[in-house]
Amino acid sequence: MSAPDRDVVVVGAGPAGCAAAVFAARDGLDVAVFDRGRSSLARCAHLENYPGFPAGIDVGTLSDLMRAQVERAGCALVDDLVESVERPGDDSDGSAGSDGPRLVVRPQEGDPVTARRVVAATRYDGEYLRGLDDDDAMFEVRDRGGETHERFDREYADRDGTTPVDGLYVASPSDADRQAITAAGRGARVGKRVVADARIDAGWWPDAAEGVDWVRRESELDDEWADPDRWVEWFDETHADGPVAPDSERFARVREAAVDDALSSYVDADEEAARAAAGHRALAERLDSEAVVDAHGADALLDAMDDEAVAAHVAGDEQSAERPDEASP
Repeated sequence: MSAPDRDVVVVGAGPAGCAAAVFAARDGLDVAVFDRGRSSLARCAHLENYPGFPAGIDVGTLSDLMRAQVERAGCALVDDLVESVERPGDDSDGSAGSDGPRLVVRPQEGDPVTARRVVAATRYDGEYLRGLDDDDAMFEVRDRGGETHERFDREYADRDGTTPVDGLYVASPSDADRQAITAAGRGARVGKRVVADARIDAGWWPDAAEGVDWVRRESELDDEWADPDRWVEWFDETHADGPVAPDSERFARVREAAVDDALSSYVDADEEAARAAAGHRALAERLDSEAVVDAHGADALLDAMDDEAVAAHVAGDEQSAERPDEASP
C-alpha cells in the first residue's frame, strides 16, 4: 500500500478553505490547498461585515492575508484548478485504507495528488465531486420554469462537514456559507473534524480527539496547573471510563500527546509580544504606504524610526542625488 502524497487536500482558498487548512496544518497534518477559480468572495466589491476591520476591507487584501496565513501555517498553496476528485483505482494510485490514500485529486495542469482526506471548500456547483457517491445523492434536482436542473445538495454533508464518502468533507457549498464570516466558521468546524478524525486514525478515541486551537497566556496557569503531573491526573480522571484501558500502551501514548498538546498552547509574555509584533508586521506589509501616513501622520512615523535608520535613509537619498544618471549620455 503506497502512502498518500498529502494528509489533507483542500479545494478552494476562500474563507472556508483557509480556515479548514489552518486548523489542520496547525495540528501537524501535511496540507495542500488548491485554488484557481472564481470564488464567491471575489464577487464582492468590498467586505464590510468581517470582524476586526472597522471600515471594512477590500477583497484583494483579505484574500492575500488569508493565503499568507495558510502558507505561514505550513500549507502548500497550489495555483491550479481541480477538475475532479476520484476514488483510488487499480493503476498504482494507491488503495484505500487508514494508512493509504482514500481519494485522488486531479488538477487541470499538474499531476494527480493522492490524499487521506479532501475538504471541498469551493462551489463550482460541486461538479468536480460527481461520481464519488455511488447513489449520486450529493446532487438534487430542481424544477425551474418547466426545466429540470441539478445542483449540489447543501444538506448532503453533516454539520461538521463529514459525508457518506470516506475521506471527503464539505465546507462549501453549504447552507452556512452565505457570507464570508459564516463560511470561515464552517471551515473552522470542518477543520477541527478533520483533525479529530486524523487523531482517531492514529489511535485516539473520539472523546480524547476533540481538541481546541488557541494560544493562551502562561501567566493564567496557577501553580497547580503549571505542573504537568496535574494534567496527567486530569486526563486519567476524564477518560478512566472510556473505551481504552487506562493501563494500556495506547492509553499512555495518547495521554502523553494530549498533555503535550495542552501545555504547548500556553506562551510566556515574550512569546506573546513576539507573536503580536509578527501579526502587526504581516498586516502592515499589505497596507498602502500613503494610507499608513494618512492614518498616523508623518511625524508619528518618523518618531517610530530610530535615528540611525533615518540617518541611513537620508544618506542614501543624498548619494543617489550625487550619483550621475547611468542612462544619460
